Amino acid sequence: MSREQPNIALVHDHLIQDGGAERVLRVLSSMYPDAPIFTLLHDPKQFSDLANREIKTSFLQRIPGSLRHYQWLLPLMPTATEHYDLRDFDIVISSTSAFSKGVIVHPKAHHICYCHTPTRYLWTDTQEYVRELKAPGIVKRILPHYLSYLRQWDRLAAERVDTFIANSQTVKDRIRKYYQKDAHILYPPVDTEQFHVSNEPKTYFVAGGRIVAYKRFDLVVEAANRLRVPMRIFGTGPFLDHLKERAKDNVVFLGRVSDTEKAQLYANSIAYIHPQEEDFGITAVEAMACGRPVIAFGKGGALESVHHGVTGIHFTEQSWESLADAMLRLSDRSFDPLVIREHAQQFSRKRFEIGMRELVQSHV
Repeated sequence: MSREQPNIALVHDHLIQDGGAERVLRVLSSMYPDAPIFTLLHDPKQFSDLANREIKTSFLQRIPGSLRHYQWLLPLMPTATEHYDLRDFDIVISSTSAFSKGVIVHPKAHHICYCHTPTRYLWTDTQEYVRELKAPGIVKRILPHYLSYLRQWDRLAAERVDTFIANSQTVKDRIRKYYQKDAHILYPPVDTEQFHVSNEPKTYFVAGGRIVAYKRFDLVVEAANRLRVPMRIFGTGPFLDHLKERAKDNVVFLGRVSDTEKAQLYANSIAYIHPQEEDFGITAVEAMACGRPVIAFGKGGALESVHHGVTGIHFTEQSWESLADAMLRLSDRSFDPLVIREHAQQFSRKRFEIGMRELVQSHV
């Protein structure tokens, strides 16, 4: 292509729940403000900040109850993704952990896929997904057969991508294993400038994010219960009530917090606790941007973002005993907040934007 200003489209799996993938989409959207956003489903109440953007939804949006029961539309999602009309675009940037990699673009267009991970319930977490799914028995018996079909579609969909971008070395390795494709690494954008180092006393541990089972906040609650240390947990999600039932009075649940409140929580904490295996882990980097050490489960993206002994420590078993031991071993005074904050800058939004623009420009 020879055009200096390519016609760009953004594609995202769905805009129903707000998380790390949606943060990436927001930055892409700010970088390319004229690019329409194609997505399977869109809940405007959850994404009021995108109200002025051109958002094109699939035919699934017109199905009654689709936003509340979108999981039941899984069999239709591959077809809905393939029905986007992307004929007029030179560059298509998909942000996906599921279906968006499967879009069909013009033969002369270039499809760049920012892959948060190969679809978890198809590749890395299939057994857990089926076991934990709240559905009638007949659905659980049929589902593995459908997932086998969907796995084939997902593998073929990956062939449609011209350039893969992985959000970490962990995801790059998964892309190579499951899709047999190479990928560039470009860490997700973290607004490090929104965070600050505080000289206030550090009196509590903190954890938070979307409260779902795989993030293992149950380990945080149990470790805090046993050690009787002050613990603050921010965020909402379907696992929240379960955690509240198990927590003692030293564990405080803060619910949804503003960006300003979250920055203050990080800055005045002893350490941030990251108990899950993540593809990357944005909240851990946010805490480091406040100069606070991170206690992280030593698998996945945390091995890249948290340097043991420099910006935090790793615990090796995903159990409350291993986490509690790490909490006892950590001495926040042995960490230099300025060194930790400087380390976090390599994951800044500015670096992400520079890297993404370079990749896009190389295909114009």
